[in-house]
Amino acid sequence: MSPTGDAKPMKAIRNAILTLALTLTGITAMTEPSAAQAQAPSPTTTGVMVILTAKAGITREQIMAVMPDEIRQTVQLYLTGKVREWYSRSDGRGAVFLLDARNDAEAHAIMDPLPLARQDLVDHEYIAVGPLMPLRLLMTKP
Repeated sequence: MSPTGDAKPMKAIRNAILTLALTLTGITAMTEPSAAQAQAPSPTTTGVMVILTAKAGITREQIMAVMPDEIRQTVQLYLTGKVREWYSRSDGRGAVFLLDARNDAEAHAIMDPLPLARQDLVDHEYIAVGPLMPLRLLMTKP
């Protein structure tokens, strides 16, 4: 094999090892905080992910009766920049939203007025998200 043919597999292996190391370092950092991490800045929240799930016992007909209003209001939130991204759940039980919100309280203020929430047809799980913390390790001096 030529020298250039060997370079691509080695680069892929090196990238895989780096990714694994960053992931493992991040996992360790999340489970065993060190003194340095205690002094590190807290994670920046750049959005809130909301996982919306139809409540147990709620029928498809109940959901569909509300969907025209739900969709119109959600589109309006998207057009005003409050909803960055939205997806259907592959299990058909709801949706996932990425909101432009700084915390759970702001996310609740966006989602609670929507028809499905007002009629208590869905549950919401709120998860604050931000930049991947292990990437900070790449920015520190060795």
